[in-house]
Amino acid sequence: MEEKNSTNRNRIPRTLLYYYSIAMLVIFLFNWLFVPMYMSRQVQTTSYSDFIAAVEAGDVEQVHFTDSQINYTKEENGKVYYFKTGIVDNPSLPQLLQEKGVNYGAEIPEKPNVFLSLLLNYGVPILIFSLIGRRIRKNMAGKLGASGLSIRSKEVAKVYTPDGDKKTFKDVAGQDEAKEALKEIIDYLNNPSKYEKIGAKCPKGVLLVGPPGTGKTLMAKAVAGEADVPFFSISGSEFVEMFVGRGAAKVRELFDQANKKAPCIVFIDEIDTIGKKRDTGLSTNDEREQTLNQLLTEMDGFEGNKGVIILAATNRPDVLDPALLRPGRFDRQVRVELPDLIGREAILEVHLKKIKTEKDIDVNLIARMTAGASGAQLANIVNEAALRAVRMNSNLVTTKDLVESVEVIIAGAERKNAILSEEEKRIVAYHEIGHALVAANQSGSAPVQKITIVPRTSGALGYTMQVEEEEKSLYSKTDAYQKLEVLCGGRAAEEIVFNIVTTGASNDIERATEIARNMVTRYGMSETFGMMALQTSGNSYLGDSGRMTCSSETARLVDEEVRNIIAKAHSNAKKVLEDNRDKMDELAEYLIDKETITGQEFMRILEN
Repeated sequence: MEEKNSTNRNRIPRTLLYYYSIAMLVIFLFNWLFVPMYMSRQVQTTSYSDFIAAVEAGDVEQVHFTDSQINYTKEENGKVYYFKTGIVDNPSLPQLLQEKGVNYGAEIPEKPNVFLSLLLNYGVPILIFSLIGRRIRKNMAGKLGASGLSIRSKEVAKVYTPDGDKKTFKDVAGQDEAKEALKEIIDYLNNPSKYEKIGAKCPKGVLLVGPPGTGKTLMAKAVAGEADVPFFSISGSEFVEMFVGRGAAKVRELFDQANKKAPCIVFIDEIDTIGKKRDTGLSTNDEREQTLNQLLTEMDGFEGNKGVIILAATNRPDVLDPALLRPGRFDRQVRVELPDLIGREAILEVHLKKIKTEKDIDVNLIARMTAGASGAQLANIVNEAALRAVRMNSNLVTTKDLVESVEVIIAGAERKNAILSEEEKRIVAYHEIGHALVAANQSGSAPVQKITIVPRTSGALGYTMQVEEEEKSLYSKTDAYQKLEVLCGGRAAEEIVFNIVTTGASNDIERATEIARNMVTRYGMSETFGMMALQTSGNSYLGDSGRMTCSSETARLVDEEVRNIIAKAHSNAKKVLEDNRDKMDELAEYLIDKETITGQEFMRILEN
């Protein structure tokens, strides 16, 4: 410790010398360059003939001779002006000056500028040295804070008291498993004695893991609300500052602040900002790493039964340091996953209570339409529906408003000014009917909910919406092939009817390629490779598809397998459409006329 302080003391004079050297250089440049430039702009250069004419006219007040020039002054309207001109051999000049009563030969002082002189001589140095002193004081404060000395800032975390904006588990829906895992924390905070009697220790830390928008922060607030204890909230990015040592100091201040109000809950959002795996090098002095080290030390330093529970949230658990996740620090991981069908219904019910709706809202339909949506997305859908109701001059939100808001989130709003030619409209209509007709001829495929050829702001010229009748957790190889056939149905219809291919199938091709590649590399649905993993899973929470874990030769064979799977699905889709060409023509003409049709209308025409 003494050696470290000695090093700091040696660093301070060098820092001062560095800053003072810069200050001296700036002052020198001001006096050497800017002052002469400023002064030189006050003197005007004239010709010798203009000088003689001014003398003869009686306008010249004073003249000063030097070896290289003549300086003189003129007064106009009570203001003195300075001039200079070159030397000319003129013996009669002194006599002329005497005749005109001009004072010559005496040195003429340059026009003083009191403000500029004070600014350059006193103001600039004072400003520079004050900025240097301020920077040094901040650096010293950071070093003292990192050394554990008595420098404390204001409270580092936002504090929510039980009397304030209190959240409970009633405000959190669709996360029953996470609630169950956190009830023990709440019970401990309310009844610590029964745990102490048996010798049990409450977990020091609980890590909430899940995709963005699933309600991790809301869940932490609800735990504090259920336990009726103070709630400290801080983001991981708030520990990262410009000055050395402030991150570690903030960690100490946070735990000191929490210890004074125990029992309480400390919530660190996006902990991966400071909790990433440390560098494997031999030596490092990274500020983020020092902050992580301080966090580990503080979590080791307080007792498990003291009443301070650390909750943290992240959607990147794979990058966290192993030392942070070991027992005794973050003892538990609670998964806050995307809600299932029942969970989505519960979340929609929570948000629909906050707005005025009609009585017969079909919540189940909206929940089925939003498979894979997070709680934040469902809240946004409800809000979009309320905004649409206002635009439609309605006082109540209807199921139609909710359905339309789902379409806006998925495909974007309708483009009112987009005009398709008759030929383009026919191509888009056959494309969408191709999707729907292939899906209708499959067994077990999701029913068609809606078909439209109205362009959307997302760039889609039309789309076919399928809605599952019930939630699916497992998908078979047959399901995957059927999905590929539906995606290939649009391009197949274009080839059959118009004998062309268009850019309208670009998104279908992208999705089909992803499904086929996952079948081969991740799901073991390939006849060539069987149950062999050829790709890492990556971070599913952030949409990371992972990377290939095979040789280049195997990767080439994977590409061939993916191409064959898609080609087979495209061939099957084409055969279905050729066998039902009459119905495809009838449905396409009906869609061109209506522009948007429901799944019921589609099935009625198909079955007649």
